[in-house]
Amino acid sequence: MIPNENIEKHIIARLRIDNPWWQTGEILPDYQRMTPRSYLDIFFSLVKNHKVHRAQILMGPRRVGKTVMIFHTIQRLIDEGVSPKNIVFVSVETPIYNGVDLERLLYLAMQANGNSDWMGNECFVFFDEVQYLKDWEVHLKSLFDTYHNVRFVASGSAAAALKKSSNESGAGRFSDFSLPPLTFYEYIRLRSEEHLLRESSIQWNGHKTHCFEATDIKLLNKTFIDYINYGGYPEVAFNLHDQTDPRQYIRHDIIDKVLLRDLPSLYGISDVQELNSLFTQIAYNSAGEFSYESLATNSGVNKETLRKYVQYLEAAFLIKVIRRTDDMGKRYQRDHSFKIYLTNPSLRCALFQPIEQSDAEIGAMVETAIYAQWIPRLGADIAYASWRQGKKAMGEVDIVGVNMGRMKPDWAVEVKWSDRYYENPDDLSSLRAFMQKNGLSQALVTTMTQSGLKSLPWGNLQFMPSACYAYIVGRNTLNRTRDVMGL
Repeated sequence: MIPNENIEKHIIARLRIDNPWWQTGEILPDYQRMTPRSYLDIFFSLVKNHKVHRAQILMGPRRVGKTVMIFHTIQRLIDEGVSPKNIVFVSVETPIYNGVDLERLLYLAMQANGNSDWMGNECFVFFDEVQYLKDWEVHLKSLFDTYHNVRFVASGSAAAALKKSSNESGAGRFSDFSLPPLTFYEYIRLRSEEHLLRESSIQWNGHKTHCFEATDIKLLNKTFIDYINYGGYPEVAFNLHDQTDPRQYIRHDIIDKVLLRDLPSLYGISDVQELNSLFTQIAYNSAGEFSYESLATNSGVNKETLRKYVQYLEAAFLIKVIRRTDDMGKRYQRDHSFKIYLTNPSLRCALFQPIEQSDAEIGAMVETAIYAQWIPRLGADIAYASWRQGKKAMGEVDIVGVNMGRMKPDWAVEVKWSDRYYENPDDLSSLRAFMQKNGLSQALVTTMTQSGLKSLPWGNLQFMPSACYAYIVGRNTLNRTRDVMGL
């Protein structure tokens, strides 16, 4: 669709508003004042990488800072000498751009900033929320193949739709980059509370391993509870007004927009009430074990529809399905049970209410928070172990790292929000059985406050406060992303 001349004038005017650096050489002051995400350095390196010429697809849930990270990238490009008029930002979901293809928007942007020589210079073009343009991947592929001097970046909030289109139409041309909700490591850093931890080391399988310990475990746990309640989204984490009513911000501005607008428009969902009811049930029972049979019984929705809904919720970065293994770390061939975790625990707070350290739900939310540090980890194959232990009892280990080459577990973690097992480690009967069956000489157990190594006849247990473990995993996840990206 080619817009008429009158509409083009309005589009050009809007492009000038959205690209203030064309006139000032700077992004808006509000964005300059925001502390960058820790992932900015990685993303910026990918955008600037001249060795591998690819368009970058920036994915992530709503309100985790994708657009802000784009603006911080733009400012850094300008600071490093890129002409402001060689940088274009287009928010595709802006109503006036509806139905206008990407190439036309790029052409109008260059008209708007008066850059007549843009095809001869290195340019950077950012298309935000690109999933709202039908066949965006076809348009972006065409642009990529035509303008070799332009570095293209597209962002969006629907992972599955973006990734599927990226892989199918952008093979060899597009690279995916996922921005997760705030990790606990980032939350501590952005709040300038690094003083709550100090570097230390532990003995892990006979080797000295770098880690962190609390300088004040009481204050660190308070910060950890704040993170569980409010910490997934940068704006809520640092806005006390939003924390007084997280339902207003997270529920209405994030959850409802995804459930009532994004997913129905992307996947043609007609009964949004069913989808909303399913998500509410999952959120209330995050870290719980589910089956499609039980979900169908409780909701009255057929299993095939539920499968699709779970896939859609996972595509929107709201939940993560974790598969289970048996007591030997092997996948079940016909497994009907699985666990579902919120990708960040503050989603539950928005739907229901903030939790306290002594609430009955705290154990499940601590486990959810720790899984939230693992979920973004590139190359991590994690599961939970669950098996029948005797005629009636079930054995379970919360997190298992599976070595896919050996088809064996390499490590195991039991998540607890209690110091009881530090004093009575023999009560960890499921963990003991799992370690013995798989020849694991050491495992990690989280606690509320206690730390230390316990040597037992059946193996060594490294105890560590849950908050410290979450911080370490979040930090290592960031470093792992750097390593995988070759940075």
